[in-house]
Amino acid sequence: MTMTIELNAELRADQGKGASRRLRHTDKLPAIVYGSGKDAVNLMLTQREVRAHMKNEALYSSVLSLKYDGKSEQVILRDIQHHPYKVDIMHMDFQRVDANKKLHMHVPLHFINEDKSPGVKLEGGIVSHVVIEVEIECLPKDIPEFIEVDVSGLHTNHAIHLSELKLPAGVEIRALKHGADHDSAVVSIHPPKQAAEETPAVAAEAEAAPAAAAPAPADKK
Repeated sequence: MTMTIELNAELRADQGKGASRRLRHTDKLPAIVYGSGKDAVNLMLTQREVRAHMKNEALYSSVLSLKYDGKSEQVILRDIQHHPYKVDIMHMDFQRVDANKKLHMHVPLHFINEDKSPGVKLEGGIVSHVVIEVEIECLPKDIPEFIEVDVSGLHTNHAIHLSELKLPAGVEIRALKHGADHDSAVVSIHPPKQAAEETPAVAAEAEAAPAAAAPAPADKK
């Protein structure tokens, strides 16, 4: 069972760009928590603690425990803004969750058995990850840390689509609620580049061969 990630925060009184800049100079970062019919609360967290949790994929796709002002709230990470070239985190947005209300969020895809697929093992194909995450809808208790995609049965020139993913109980893919037109590919296997380049050439040769073999029409006298 995955352990719940805990984040420690403090109340933040000062607001604005200047206040946020001063926070980052002290290894802190500004944040906000909102939702569930409660007032939004401005917070600050420690850069070092958050960066340590960023190594854990579950930070982005699970319910977190946010501790501040002597209490703990169940939240999900809605947004995280990074500095364009430094390691600093600029801002974080957290949304409170209601155990009885469905929410939507993006979860990563984990691709397995790629080397065992006939498209790779027997046909020398190249795996192409069309998407690496999907947007799901479910109750907070049902949020999966990731969704596994088994590629073991895939051949070249074939793909696995959203509707073919094996989902945990209670989890739906939001795109599929809009109809079959949104059943996009998740992963596919392309033939080797050399084979893909040779195929048109072979076809062209095959078309040219009958023309070359055909006898020239006799001259009319």
